[in-house]
Amino acid sequence: MGIANGIRKQAKKIAIGERHTSAWAQSLKEAAEELPPPPLHRLEKDGLDVSMAWAIIGIFGILFLAAVYLMSLILIPITLAVVVGMILGMAAEKLSRMGVPRLANAFILSSSVALVIFLLINSLADPLMTLANEGPAFAERTINRVMPYLERITWLHITPATFESGSMSIGALLENTGNVLHVVTTSLTPALVQGLIFFAALLFFLAGRVNLRKTIIMTFRTRTQRLAAIRVINAVEQVLGFYFATASLIYVGLGVVMTVIAYAGGLSAPVLWGFFAFLSSFIPYLGITLMTLAVAVAGILTHDGIVIGLMPAAAFFTVHLLMENLIFPAVMGRRLEINPFVVFLAILFWTWMWGAVGAMLALPLSLIVMTVIDELLIEEKPLPQLPK
Repeated sequence: MGIANGIRKQAKKIAIGERHTSAWAQSLKEAAEELPPPPLHRLEKDGLDVSMAWAIIGIFGILFLAAVYLMSLILIPITLAVVVGMILGMAAEKLSRMGVPRLANAFILSSSVALVIFLLINSLADPLMTLANEGPAFAERTINRVMPYLERITWLHITPATFESGSMSIGALLENTGNVLHVVTTSLTPALVQGLIFFAALLFFLAGRVNLRKTIIMTFRTRTQRLAAIRVINAVEQVLGFYFATASLIYVGLGVVMTVIAYAGGLSAPVLWGFFAFLSSFIPYLGITLMTLAVAVAGILTHDGIVIGLMPAAAFFTVHLLMENLIFPAVMGRRLEINPFVVFLAILFWTWMWGAVGAMLALPLSLIVMTVIDELLIEEKPLPQLPK
C-alpha cells in the first residue's frame, strides 16, 4: 500500500507540474530562454500565386451564383420567408411579451400574412378577369389608336396593311396572347409550390426564431464576438421592421391616391392601378419608371388628346416624387439612406437572378448588408447584455 500511495503522489505531482527537475535540465532551460528568437521568414508570393488565389475565389464565386440561380425554385420562397420573418420580428417580440407562446405567435403572424395575400388576390380577381376577357378588343383599340402616330415615323414603314397579315396581324397577336396565357398557366404550378414553401418556411422560421438566434450567437467563441452578433441581429430586425412598416403606410396612401387619379382620369380598373402603384413603390427607381410609362400608355389609349391622356401619369409621378423626396426622408431620417447607384445595381442583379421577386428582394437584402457593415465597422457602440 505504501508503494502504491507513493506512485499515486508522484503521478499527481507530475500532473500538476510540481515534479522537481534536475540541475542540468534547469540550466538547459535557462540557456534556451537566453537565446534570441529565431528570425521570421516571410513567404514571398509572386504574381502567379496571387493570380491563382484570385482565380480560385472567382471560380467558387461563379459556382455559388450558378447554384443560387439553379435553386431559385427553393431559394426564392425561403429567402422571402426569412426576410418577411425578420420584418415581423418586432411584432413577434411584442406578442411574446404579452405571454403568447412561440408556436401560437408564429401561427398568428403567418396566418395574418396569408389572410392579407388572400384578400388582395380576391379583390384583384375581378379586374384581372375583366382585363383578360377584353384582351382582344383592347389590342385592336390599341392598334387603331397608335396607328396614326406610327404612320408619321416613315423609317418604320408601318401602314394599316401591316396589321392585316404577317407576324403583326390581329390573328398573330391573338395567337401570341394565347401562347402567353399558356406560359402563365404552366407557371401556375411552380408558383403554387413556391407559395406553399413560403408559408411553411415562414411558420417554422417564426416558431424557431429565438432558438435560431441563440444558435447563431453561440457559434462564436469569445464574448466580444457574441455581443457583436447580438447587436447585428437586433439592428437588422429593427431596420427591416421599421422601414417596411413605415413604407407600407406611406405606399398605401400612394395606392389610394393612384386609385383616385385613375378613377378621375377615366382609366379602367382603378383599384388595380392603385394596387400596382403600391406594389411597384417597393422597387426603387425601376418601379416608378415602369408604373409611370404604363399609366401614360393607358391614358393615351383612353383619351383622344395626348395632353389629357398624359395627365394621370403626370399626376402620379408628381405625387410619388413628393412622397419620396419630402415625406419619406422626413419620416425615415438619414440613418437608412443607401447609395442610389448601389441600390440600382442590386435591383438589376437580383432581377436578372430571380425575376420580379428578386427585384422586390433587392432593397431588403441591401438594407441587411448595409446594416451588417454599419454595425461591424463602427467601433464605439453600446454593448447589450448577454442573455442568461
